Amino acid sequence: MQPILLTRDRSLADEVARLSAAAGVRPDVYDDPLTALAAWPRAPLVLVGADLVAEVAAARPGRRDGVHVVGWAPADGVFRAALAIGAGTVGELPVCEAWLVDLLADSEEAPGRGRTVGVIGGAGGAGASTFACALGQVSAPRGPTLVVDTDPLGPGLDRMLGLESAAGVRWGDLASSSGRLGARSLREAVPRSESGVGVLSWASGGASAPDATVVREAVAAAQRGHDLVVLDLARHGPALVDELVARCDRLLVVLPATLAGVASTVRLLDRLGPVSGAVLAVRRGGVSWDDVERATGLPIAVEVPEQRGLLEAVDLGLGPVRHLRVPLARAARQVLEEAA
Repeated sequence: MQPILLTRDRSLADEVARLSAAAGVRPDVYDDPLTALAAWPRAPLVLVGADLVAEVAAARPGRRDGVHVVGWAPADGVFRAALAIGAGTVGELPVCEAWLVDLLADSEEAPGRGRTVGVIGGAGGAGASTFACALGQVSAPRGPTLVVDTDPLGPGLDRMLGLESAAGVRWGDLASSSGRLGARSLREAVPRSESGVGVLSWASGGASAPDATVVREAVAAAQRGHDLVVLDLARHGPALVDELVARCDRLLVVLPATLAGVASTVRLLDRLGPVSGAVLAVRRGGVSWDDVERATGLPIAVEVPEQRGLLEAVDLGLGPVRHLRVPLARAARQVLEEAA
């Protein structure tokens, strides 16, 4: 299914066709809003020319995401009509050319967004980063997967996946960019392993927390361009962590079943407050699972197993999942199936 453009303005149609060619797509053009109603709900992207937006509003198409108004200059009533059809933006050409190309390029993706699983350590050294990488490695053969490193003080997920020397975009590159980040652009730019898992992390050397605006743009683009996005969340930096947690469909809190581990997790959860979809991934320890659930108020979704040769696999650049039969892979698969 192609994007659709509704306009009678030939110069606008020609300009959108030119920009579409740069994005690698070819929209279907309609000059009558009523004939476009059948395609309206199914098209991955709907562009409405400023010349027809009032007529489109009068046709009362169903509300949906991915509707945008484009034109040469704002005209009387355009913004009111755009609001009536639920348009996300009103773009003025030629100012919005780069934005429109990215929007058209993203239209190749399936409608909606990929699932987002956040992984956070209930206690320091719980193994959250390891489990985040395992989720990415297990998911990658099923579809486009990206693991996002949000902890500048962590080990670096590209190192854990053996991609520290691979060419590709890091957080520092995104911080210096401007404009809308395209889903396809991000997917093709990040370092990616042979198995298909991509990673967004930091270049070697000093690292600082990315600006919240950059994180929002990157996560949104990742969700549009991947079936699964795994966010490895830092335990510090409350404002950014809270925002990322709110973007997750499932939050996995990794902790050891020890008195110290449970106490630290309780403090973290108290600070986060109620989180929809939060569950525990627990390493065995001296505290019973019943007591862990009672203290935290969250259910245990999976046991994080001990895995022989884990450190060696990471040191060899193979990531925590050497092959899909190791215990960590089975635990990751269980989480992904339950989160589906």
